[in-house]
Amino acid sequence: MIERIKSAMVGLGASWVLWLMFVLSVVSLAVMLERAWLFWSLRDDVAALMRDLGKLLRAGDLAGARQRLEQSPSAEAAVVVAGVVEAEHGADSAEEAMAGAAALQRVKLEKRLGYLGTLGNNAPFIGLLGTVIGIVGAFEEFGKGPAQAVAGAAAAGPSEAVMRNIAEALVTTAVGLVVAIPAVAAFNTFQRIVKTTLANTDALGHVLLAHLKSDGVTGERSSSAREKAAAEARPAPASKGSAKASASAKAEEVKPAAVPEESA
Repeated sequence: MIERIKSAMVGLGASWVLWLMFVLSVVSLAVMLERAWLFWSLRDDVAALMRDLGKLLRAGDLAGARQRLEQSPSAEAAVVVAGVVEAEHGADSAEEAMAGAAALQRVKLEKRLGYLGTLGNNAPFIGLLGTVIGIVGAFEEFGKGPAQAVAGAAAAGPSEAVMRNIAEALVTTAVGLVVAIPAVAAFNTFQRIVKTTLANTDALGHVLLAHLKSDGVTGERSSSAREKAAAEARPAPASKGSAKASASAKAEEVKPAAVPEESA
């Protein structure tokens, strides 16, 4: 069994590993360019957007705030727009809507990043596989040396084949590292951009929630003040005892005085 596996490995050589690494590197480069273009297209001045949103909300202009957010290409604006749409139903509804929109944006931003992370972690191992295959081939050629020497073959033949297999093994290791290092660097960079975007989204969403919650508290206070003023203006109802006493007093006042009888 081992001899069959060794023969297959030696027969195929490490060249197929190099071709595999070449294909993986091309795909990795395509993913890097696609993600870089996506993040570039979503860039915006979030600080200026936050200032504009705060001004519009303080002015009570929800329609203007929605229009300003829709003009921005950023993922942060796309999340907060969902909250503005549900703002008329209260702060809780707006918060839930933004949570759902943020989850969708996270999936969009992290798409295909798993490929870069997987390739960055496993490309060195693929190169190591090519190295092992090359070393096995080198030892196979090295084992043929004594037999060839006895047969009168040139002593340099096996040595040349051994060196060729070792060189091929080292090349596969180097290619694995060359593919892995850019993939890991791009993965870490894009992950940092995703975290920054989500943090900006959270900050921008809290601007909207602060406005909605402050409006709710102000509305409740105004309603309580109106109810209190109406209650103070309304006359207090009279009690039953005081009503009966008042009626008796009025009856006494209306009752005519007794006329004295004439003496006989």
